[in-house]
Amino acid sequence: MHAKHPTDPVPADPRPGDPVPGDFRPADGSSAERGARRRLPLDPLDWIGIGFFVAGCAAVATGLLPVAEAEHTVRRIGPLLVFLGTVIILAELTAKAEVFDVVAAWLARLGRGRYPVLFALCVVFATAVTAALNLDTTAVLLTPVMLALGRRLDVPQLPFAMTTVWLANTASLLLPVSNLTNLLAADRVDLTAVEFAARMALPELASVLATAGCLWLFYWRRKRRGADSYQPPDRHVPPDRVLFRVAAAACALFVVLVLVGVALEIAAPACAVLVVAAYVWRDRAALRWSLLPWRLLVMVTGLFLVVDTVSGLGLSDLLATLVGSGSDTAGVARVTAAGAVLSNLVNNLPAYVAVEAVVPPEGHTALLGLLLGVNVGPIVAPWASVATLLWYERCRSGGVTVSWGRFVLTGAVTAVLALTASLGALLLVS
Repeated sequence: MHAKHPTDPVPADPRPGDPVPGDFRPADGSSAERGARRRLPLDPLDWIGIGFFVAGCAAVATGLLPVAEAEHTVRRIGPLLVFLGTVIILAELTAKAEVFDVVAAWLARLGRGRYPVLFALCVVFATAVTAALNLDTTAVLLTPVMLALGRRLDVPQLPFAMTTVWLANTASLLLPVSNLTNLLAADRVDLTAVEFAARMALPELASVLATAGCLWLFYWRRKRRGADSYQPPDRHVPPDRVLFRVAAAACALFVVLVLVGVALEIAAPACAVLVVAAYVWRDRAALRWSLLPWRLLVMVTGLFLVVDTVSGLGLSDLLATLVGSGSDTAGVARVTAAGAVLSNLVNNLPAYVAVEAVVPPEGHTALLGLLLGVNVGPIVAPWASVATLLWYERCRSGGVTVSWGRFVLTGAVTAVLALTASLGALLLVS
C-alpha cells in the first residue's frame, strides 16, 4: 500500500455522510449537501441547459427559427430523448444495485496488486461501458466508482478520473448507442448496428490505444520506486442480490437488443422498466423523480434549436466553404478537423448537426470522419461534451481538484494523436 502522491490535495476531515475509504458506492450526499440543494435547487449545469432551451424557444417565438424547422428538429431528436432519459435511469439504478462496484472490485483484485495491469483493466472497463451503454453513462456512473477505487487502493484519484472522461469521449465510436451523434449518423449512412460496428471497429481500437498511451504518459506513470504495486481489496458483496442480478441481466439484455437491431427508443425503456419493477418490489424508496435526467433532455433540445437558428443565419455557408464537397482523403480530413474544432468551441452535439448539414448525401465516409471529430475531439475544452460537464460535477462532489490548464494541454495533445490514429484507421477500411 502506498502513501499519497505528494501532489495530491490533502483531504479535509470527513463529514457525517461522506463516503469512507474503501466504500465503492457512489455517495448519496451528506445532510449538508442536501440542505445546500434545498437552498439552491439549480446548479451551474442546470442553468446552462435552461439557457440553451430558453434561447432556442426565443428563436422560434421571434421567427428566427421557423416553426416548421423547429418541429422537424424535435421530431428527429424525439427518439434520442427517449433513449437518453431511459438509459440513464437504467444505469443509475444499476449503479445503486452495485453492479459496477462489484466489477470495479473484481478488476482491482484481478490486477493482483500490479499497477500497470490495473491501468489496462480500467481502460478496458471504461471502454466497454462507453461502447455498450453510452458516454454519458460512463461519465455519470463510472466516475464515482473509479474515484472510490482510487481511495480504496490509497493511490492518486486523478488518473482514474482522467481515464473516465477521456475514454467516455474517445471510446464512443463503436456502436450507434455509444454516442448520440452516432445515432444521428447511423440513419443517414443506412447502417445496422452490426454494420456500423464493423466499419468503426478499427477506428475505435486506434482511438482507444492512442488515448491509453497518453493516459499512461501524462497521468498513470509512476516515477517512485515500488509505486507499481498496490494492496488488492476484498471481494465486494452487494447488499441485495436480487436487485444486483436483475440489473446486471437488464444491462446484458440491453446490449443484446441493440446488437440484434431493436430500436434504441424501445430497447432502453424496456430494460429500464425491468429494473424499475425490481425496485418497486425490493426498494421502492430508491425510485425518485431526480433519476430522470431532465437537465440533459432540456440541454439537448435547446442545443439543437440554437444550432438550427445559427445555421440559418450563415453558419452553414461558412462551414460549406471550409469543409468543401470532396470525399477524398483531404476532404474527409477537413470534415474531421471541422467537427473537432467546432466541438471545442461550442459543444459536440450542435457541432455535429452544423457540419452534417453541409456534407453531401453520398459522403458516407466523410460523415463517419465527422463522427471522429465530434466524438474523439471534444477532450480539450471543459464544455465540449455533455459527458465532460457531468464528469466535472462528479469530480467536484468527490473532492478531486482538476487543473484546467493541465486538462486543456494534455487533452489537446491526446486529441491530435487519437484523431490522427482513428482517421488513418477509417481511411484504411473505407
